Amino acid sequence: MSDSQIDWDPIRALAKRVLDQGEPLELTEETRALLLRSVREVAISDEDAESALRSPSTATTLLQEVRRRIHDGSWRLTRARNRAYDLRDAGDLDAARQIMRDVLAVEVVPFYREQVEIALEKLSGLADVRATGQLNPDLHDRPQLAALSQRVQQGHALELTDDLRDLLRRMAPTAAVSDAETEEALKSPEGAEALMGMILSRLRDGQRRFLRSMYRMTSLRDAGDLEGARQQMRDVLAVEIVPQYRRMAEEQLRGLDSPPPES
Repeated sequence: MSDSQIDWDPIRALAKRVLDQGEPLELTEETRALLLRSVREVAISDEDAESALRSPSTATTLLQEVRRRIHDGSWRLTRARNRAYDLRDAGDLDAARQIMRDVLAVEVVPFYREQVEIALEKLSGLADVRATGQLNPDLHDRPQLAALSQRVQQGHALELTDDLRDLLRRMAPTAAVSDAETEEALKSPEGAEALMGMILSRLRDGQRRFLRSMYRMTSLRDAGDLEGARQQMRDVLAVEIVPQYRRMAEEQLRGLDSPPPES
């Protein structure tokens, strides 16, 4: 079940009207079809659905359960991913995978289960990269670079393969490392190891800096201090060299400078 096959906006809209705004549930053919489609997507049997659709009151209870499964599954998946990725970045891939296995033990919605299984597969792939030093073309560059760095920290020698050279050449510009610096570093395993550390450090520090400034900016903006909010992003731009975080800071500044939407 791919993301493109899932559209829960109609069932969410119906739930808002009925459950939040008190609109009576009318069991039209369209509503029945929507509920029947939605219950299958959240792992409620057709038999249970047909039984519930015999009256508006039981259908309303069914609608409530559908919304609960969608909401709880989304919250569970988001929280688990965030925790798992924090553990991944800290080098604890076993704990990261256990977080996702714990979700699989309780999740019933097929779409969310599929997302967890994909995350588990990627975490297992990163564990293989760290164990073997061999890159996986199906995984993203930054997590693989982090896994190789963790491998080096565990005492393994860095093997300067063509794949690793290509990876470092792709990643270096994302951390504002020049081509000349990159090629000089790639002349030896020691240089490549230092380059790897520089890239990961700049990306990590840039991310932390931007997120802290975003939090302060949002607080100041919500308090009505737009100039103070703008200064947070200016402070980022004064020191940040990572292109991604510079672009993000510039976008936030443009948003603060834009006129508010008409009510």
